[in-house]
Amino acid sequence: MNVFLTGGTGFIGRHVAQCLDRHGHTRRADLPYDVAIHLAWYVEPGKYLESPLNDKCLADSLALVKATNCRRWLVAGTSFEYASSDKPMCEDNPTGPRTRYARSKLDLFTALQQLDIELVWPRLFYLYGPHEKQRRFVPIVINALLENRPAPLTDGTEVRDFLHVEDVADALCAVAASKLTGVVNIGSGQPVTIRQVACQIAEIIGRPELLRFGEYTASASDAPVVVANTTKLRSVWQPQISLPAGLRQTVEWWRQQHMPATSTG
Repeated sequence: MNVFLTGGTGFIGRHVAQCLDRHGHTRRADLPYDVAIHLAWYVEPGKYLESPLNDKCLADSLALVKATNCRRWLVAGTSFEYASSDKPMCEDNPTGPRTRYARSKLDLFTALQQLDIELVWPRLFYLYGPHEKQRRFVPIVINALLENRPAPLTDGTEVRDFLHVEDVADALCAVAASKLTGVVNIGSGQPVTIRQVACQIAEIIGRPELLRFGEYTASASDAPVVVANTTKLRSVWQPQISLPAGLRQTVEWWRQQHMPATSTG
């Protein structure tokens, strides 16, 4: 399969690139492409949700799809496109974006549906793993505890759906190579609270006393429950990495980042 990939050096993209290589798919400039996987977008933590750069990403993405010779497109969406729900979200759930980021993603999805392409729209839920930006939830907790600092948190009652980034990449590659079209939820399908995730991290590192629940108030744009119904995804792919195993691997990766470089001179 000849694949056109954008965002190949990003948090998700680097793992997608590795997954494509493992499965023998080519990432060349030869035309035509069998499938395009478009992951590039502005996602700076603390800034991206309401940034005007979302409008530019939307326009650039639409122009890219129109200009690239490819019939089948997999373009990354987000679970933030959905309206709030206290049950696992199905692909046909109502949408109700609450941020500029989510609105821009949904607007792009609507625009791409008007084009003569075979569109797959994976809506990504919560993910974690090596190379994640340090200002996101899992790295914040891990790095604070590894550095013997308190980790300030919300009360931790938010229910989320976490999937290891290597599984996310593997799922995206499986969906790209499949016959699926339209919206496809990319998640674990397993609800877990923020408190449970933080406590698992603290148990791995051995510093539960450093967790400070209730020091922050959750953002008004944060839904209390965000969990995927993954029935459609599981018709072509199954998760391989459990949350406990994935967190242990992620802690060890961050622990390596804290170790001084070994001199070779």
